[in-house]
Amino acid sequence: MLTYKDLDQNKKAFIFEVDDVLYPEKDYLLQVYYLFAHLLEYTETVPPANDLTAFMKKVYEHHGKEEIFQRAAAVFGIDAKYLENFKRIHVNAQLPLKLLLFEEVKHLLLEITKDEKRIFVLTKGNPLMQLNKLKQIDWGPLSSYIKMYFYDELALQGVTDPLEYLLRDNHLRLEDVLIISRNREPTEEILKAGIDYLPVESLLKTDRP
Repeated sequence: MLTYKDLDQNKKAFIFEVDDVLYPEKDYLLQVYYLFAHLLEYTETVPPANDLTAFMKKVYEHHGKEEIFQRAAAVFGIDAKYLENFKRIHVNAQLPLKLLLFEEVKHLLLEITKDEKRIFVLTKGNPLMQLNKLKQIDWGPLSSYIKMYFYDELALQGVTDPLEYLLRDNHLRLEDVLIISRNREPTEEILKAGIDYLPVESLLKTDRP
């Protein structure tokens, strides 16, 4: 497990993805399933929200997040019209509980700010959903230090290389930054850019449950 002191101290900025990098994505998804299940119970009276939530949690843990609605619909007889509600809650859910940063990542972010270096988020996916997640993270004193960029939003605006755009927008060079993401290996885009990369698992305790 690496800590801030193990990283290149010449770096001026750190770029983070969001899901499973800043916080565990399951903490968002399981609350989405909870909210959807209660919406459905309130609207249709069945299935019982606790049963549907437990089912979705089990499917997620065994099969991941893909096709959860379809699996639940097959078991509980959920009308296909509720798929839109399911998708909508993913985007704009008001969570019962705040999302908590990985403790190791939180400590790293605090060390970065203490060292007067810069923190950026560059996240892929639906910009509205990613922004919704970021708004519901418990940042504590870190909130004013995070500058956010949304990859897909920039692409829609005609930006061909959002990563290069971020660097240029903040007067940074390639060698000034370190990217932290959940992939064990850097993407082709990062390799092509020649930016230093660190998988987040290098920062997390290996005995994590």
